[in-house]
Amino acid sequence: MSDKAPLGIAGRIAASFLTTEITPLLALVGLLLGLFAVLVTPREEEPQINVTFANVFIPFPGASAKEVELLVTTPAEQILSEIAGVEHIYSASSPGMAVLTVRFLVGQPRTEAIVRLYNALYSNQDWLPPNAGVGPPLIKPKGIDDVPIVAGTLWSDNPKIGAYDLLRIAHALEAELQRVPGTRDIKTLGGPDRAVRVLLDPQKLAGYGLAIDDLRRALSAANASRDAGGIVRDNREILIQAGTFLTTPEEVGDLVVGVKDGAPIFLRDVADIHYGPDQPEHYVTFGVGPARAVKGLPETTPQPAVTISVSKKPGENAVVVADAVIKRFQQLKGTFFPDGVHATVTRNYGQTAEDKAQTLIKKLIFATASVVLLALLTLGWREAVVVGAAVIVTLTITLFASWAWGFTLNRVSLFALIFSIGILVDDAIVVVENIHRHMQLGHKSLTEAIPIAVDEVGGPTILATFTVIAALLPMAFVSGLMGPYMRPIPINASTGMLISLAVAFIFTPWLYRRLFLKTAHAAGGGDYKPTRLYRLFSTLMTPFLRGRDGRFARIMLLITVLALIAGSMLLVATRAVVMKMLPFDNKSEFQVVVDMPAGTPVEQTEHVLQKLGDYISRVPEVTDYQTYAGASAPINFNGLVRQYYLRRAPYQGDIQVNLTDKHLRHRKSHEIALSVRAPLQAIGRQFNANVKIVEVPPGPPVLAPLVAEI
Repeated sequence: MSDKAPLGIAGRIAASFLTTEITPLLALVGLLLGLFAVLVTPREEEPQINVTFANVFIPFPGASAKEVELLVTTPAEQILSEIAGVEHIYSASSPGMAVLTVRFLVGQPRTEAIVRLYNALYSNQDWLPPNAGVGPPLIKPKGIDDVPIVAGTLWSDNPKIGAYDLLRIAHALEAELQRVPGTRDIKTLGGPDRAVRVLLDPQKLAGYGLAIDDLRRALSAANASRDAGGIVRDNREILIQAGTFLTTPEEVGDLVVGVKDGAPIFLRDVADIHYGPDQPEHYVTFGVGPARAVKGLPETTPQPAVTISVSKKPGENAVVVADAVIKRFQQLKGTFFPDGVHATVTRNYGQTAEDKAQTLIKKLIFATASVVLLALLTLGWREAVVVGAAVIVTLTITLFASWAWGFTLNRVSLFALIFSIGILVDDAIVVVENIHRHMQLGHKSLTEAIPIAVDEVGGPTILATFTVIAALLPMAFVSGLMGPYMRPIPINASTGMLISLAVAFIFTPWLYRRLFLKTAHAAGGGDYKPTRLYRLFSTLMTPFLRGRDGRFARIMLLITVLALIAGSMLLVATRAVVMKMLPFDNKSEFQVVVDMPAGTPVEQTEHVLQKLGDYISRVPEVTDYQTYAGASAPINFNGLVRQYYLRRAPYQGDIQVNLTDKHLRHRKSHEIALSVRAPLQAIGRQFNANVKIVEVPPGPPVLAPLVAEI
């Protein structure tokens, strides 16, 4: 290039920012923006996907499953399918209840979609069979933030403290945990409700000449309250309330249910009245595994328990909210927990999100350090500093851009940065290497040579950058559930490529000049002194570049490359390498789903769960487990996939199995789940139970059809 040849866009940009003091300020601003993004960006396990869907419950008391399907479910499906934006409708009919799940297209505004759903149901209530007893529909919108991020289990090894007492403690804790900023839904699973039980004495009823219908009418009339109008007097209106609700066992016992020989008959005269736990409809127990016993914690037989689950508000940092909830949970031990009651954190998605983020950040640092080390070995320590600084500035600005796009720090967004490290560093290395070459030639001063060197490689660098962006960016327009899930990869990688191009033309030349400005330049007179790497490359490649003499070498090289390609394809064909879109996620838990024959009492379901729990308690990696007989375990991502949490029948149950830290075990969660599947299914067959092992899969919460057992 002659001295008078005009510079291209890359050379002009490098010349403009080469000596100005604004360049380091821009780099500093980029670093500060990146630090700000790291501090404020929420950390999640998975990308936040706005999938609008809702469950619709339509009660039909007394109807069989077939009648529910014909009279309620099928007409409801026809009406719901007419709603704009609906993609799928799943339904399940059971005795007395129709459950429909309406899923809208991805990207549909949540509020507008739910309003359309309400309007369609309540404006078409005339489709319900008249006078059939069908209740009004109940609509419950669902989303990814309904998955609890923290679960704490209360249990006791004191035989005097049962599930009823634990439930009362849990209700007291709910109000305290709700005060933690960022929390949303707090629910307690397990424990019998409080109830007043009235046990009638048939002989006394016969002696007083009373029938059961008389008692029912008396209870209904007494346990009621309604507005009775108002009285206006002295320019004041006094509202009158007629009747009161029964609130204590004494009030129930003092209820007059009849008259005999002019004397009132009280309910306590014909019945025994007790106030306490209701008849159990579900059981929750807590068991300890070998991994927890090794740590010195008490190893006990399965004990009655209740589980408190906490979800977070949309957009909140899962790590911060989970830590705050657990900290508050621990603080309440001294005031709300009596002696003999233990509190165990059985789910902490904040910790798993933090672990994944830290693991990926370490890999990001390792990848950056590897690139810098390569530059150190091939170019020199100053060049390595320039390349490393360029990569760091590029990554920090990219993190800020990712936050501005609305992405969170999760396994997909961080994977995008790791994936693009090799691409991001290309621009800086190409520019640094060409400046290094001009520096060795020594024809010009460093200030004169840098714009020319940058301009020489500017065109190919710009073309290569936009070629990569053109290959990645179409992934951002993928529709369906996988589109928003994978969107951080094309957006972050493409943004990082553009930022790396700007950094290579603006910051890299400036920093190179600052580091080499006082370095003596040998006037090479145009003679290039080959380096060791150049001589090695020349020795390897020269045999292939000789005209006719190198033909055989080139043919052998082609055959070798084709053989390696064929060998790599055979790895897939022989299943030596398993092809998966996402790797197995080494989770801290898995779930066992149990279906007993219809009509099985909840006590038998609990008995089968305890048999399964006995085997689980001997698995070395298990810290603890919780059984849920006739109740629903706290939902997880798999819960959104199959919606097992909708099951309420007493012949269905779950076991939530918690594993020790993934760094302390040799097997991954899916390997452990696979190893226990056959033994647990064998135990289940002894009781005619269907046992399924659910290892929480990686990926977005794809909503699948409702399972039949709902």
